[in-house]
Amino acid sequence: MRLLAISDLHLASSINRAALDALPPHPDDWLIVAGDVAERIDMVADALALLADRFARVIWVPGNHELWARASLDEPVGVARYEALVARIRALGVDTPQDPFPLWPGPLPAGVERLVIVPLFLLYDYSFRPEDVPLGGVIEWAEETHNVCSDEILLSPAPHPSRIAWCHARLADAERRLASEIPAGSHTVLVNHWPLRRDIVRIPRVPRFTPWCGTVLTDDWHARFNAYAAVSGHLHTRRTDMRDATRFEEVSLGYPRQWEHGRGIADYLRVIVG
Repeated sequence: MRLLAISDLHLASSINRAALDALPPHPDDWLIVAGDVAERIDMVADALALLADRFARVIWVPGNHELWARASLDEPVGVARYEALVARIRALGVDTPQDPFPLWPGPLPAGVERLVIVPLFLLYDYSFRPEDVPLGGVIEWAEETHNVCSDEILLSPAPHPSRIAWCHARLADAERRLASEIPAGSHTVLVNHWPLRRDIVRIPRVPRFTPWCGTVLTDDWHARFNAYAAVSGHLHTRRTDMRDATRFEEVSLGYPRQWEHGRGIADYLRVIVG
């Protein structure tokens, strides 16, 4: 029994969708899906239904692509879209950030007596920008190298006045739950689509994309909440980093040009515990 993780399946690509269809069953394993499954709600639900059928348990958090809404489609936006996604995904038996935190029942790493998996939805507040770039200048600065995130057009924060306000509301709710719902003495696996620390963001091909990659308000969460591991995606830069005693795992699959198709998706499932 293993705890596995992947993110950024980007199933709008027919290549990625065919690879997901070919993924063999893992009946004893749990799977973390750390966001950016697809842009359409139906496609996200169909993919998670497939995964729920092939894994013992699936835990999902949204990425920015699940929250995108195009004017040409009759789908909800903002908070209403997130709530619609949660309702569809819960109905499949998949865990979401709105559900009780799952307790890992399998083999435990050395020194860990209890392991709680914490799915999070935190967004970003542009604070990963350089110190000399003012908040009001972020778009202009990123546009100089064509690095402005499509969220600026497609990710509505409604009814919040801004994505920053939505991010800070999500942070406050997550902090409250982490403080009250994690049993004393537990370790955690923190799962969020956006990385929790600025110093693990390394994206040399799109260096001015960093403002859309997280918030400095979570830089110490791995220490505050006793994280054995922190799982994220978004960057499409598969890697492992260590900060203090915590493993930070970037688990993206990515767009078709970013992975070797002959290996299949199973080879890209990152082992978090097992």
